[in-house]
Amino acid sequence: MDTLWHTYPLGATGAPIRDWTDPGMEEHRILKLVPWLDHATSLSDMLLLGPIFTSVSHGYDTTDHFSLDPRLGTDDDFDQFIGEAGERGLGIILDGVFNHVAKGHPLEEHVIRNEDGSPAVFEGHGALLELDHTDSVVLDYISNVITHWLDRGVMGWRMDAAYRINPEVWAKILPPIKEKYPEAWFLGEVIHGDYPSFTGPDRLDSVTQYELWKAIWSSLKEENFFELDWSLQRHDAFLESFSPNTFIGNHDVERITSTLGQSKAAVAALILFTTPGIPSIYYGDEFGWLGVKGEGYEADDPLRPELPATPTDAIKDESLPLLNMYRWGANFRREHPWLKHARTDKLELTNTTFTYTTHDDTNSITVILDLEERSARVEQAGETTWSLPPALSE
Repeated sequence: MDTLWHTYPLGATGAPIRDWTDPGMEEHRILKLVPWLDHATSLSDMLLLGPIFTSVSHGYDTTDHFSLDPRLGTDDDFDQFIGEAGERGLGIILDGVFNHVAKGHPLEEHVIRNEDGSPAVFEGHGALLELDHTDSVVLDYISNVITHWLDRGVMGWRMDAAYRINPEVWAKILPPIKEKYPEAWFLGEVIHGDYPSFTGPDRLDSVTQYELWKAIWSSLKEENFFELDWSLQRHDAFLESFSPNTFIGNHDVERITSTLGQSKAAVAALILFTTPGIPSIYYGDEFGWLGVKGEGYEADDPLRPELPATPTDAIKDESLPLLNMYRWGANFRREHPWLKHARTDKLELTNTTFTYTTHDDTNSITVILDLEERSARVEQAGETTWSLPPALSE
């Protein structure tokens, strides 16, 4: 696995999110993603789908893990979609919300209870009930869901809110599944905590590297590369036991171009592609899309927009340099798979300049960043492999 292209299907296909009554069965909305599969393949070898299961609103309030959300279409639509992806050599990873469920879910009575007997809710969201992972009924249900969709042809799972689930839970669920599906890949959403404790042969294969995400955008925004250097040292320690999922954007955080502007967003992408781990690209970041969190229940809507009908419709003159940079980065990762498990060493460091080498025992690249000069380049064997074009340095 080299890179992932991450999309949020309900938003990307224009499905209604709240107060919807139209089942959408005739829309076959998931098939709207088919024209984007070649684009996804140009940037990745895995397509990470946000929640696709029947839910109340945004997808993270699941009511049935065994059926495709009717706003996206039918089971036949999903089979067609996964077949189209497979023909392009693109694997599918699903988003499993197994920490909590919506009211009305079959596991509604198998949730954690407060001292007064009321159901515990997820981070203050009253409609999201936290499952009791000490309950064998819950564990069997999760196992059956994972197996059901692996049987249908998906290649792996992202475990939503994994930081809320004791890592030992995965040691109870995953070993027999990994034995049956040795190629399957399991990623956990872990924002904070002891990253390595969630991973291992009998646990998850990787977790989201939020520490590095924060360091990348913060170092560039505040022009303080010392934060990035510190986080890369932490990153190296994680690589001793697993290869983290690295990113500069996802469905929960403000768009990198809104945070930094296009020039620094390009530098952030360069860091993503030249540091160890398994990078994921959040749909639209490659075009420089903007998105800032709002307020209330609709806060994340600006981060999860509808895709145009085709990638051609998304390409504008001003977005082409950044898109080409992402294409270069994706190809660079394909050409250098050793980067997944490499290490980084600092060579030179000031607040506004950072030179580091990413290497293994036999390969190395050098990355030179200079914010004052608005320059960035990659060198390999003494030659410049890529440099920030003028269109991205303004």
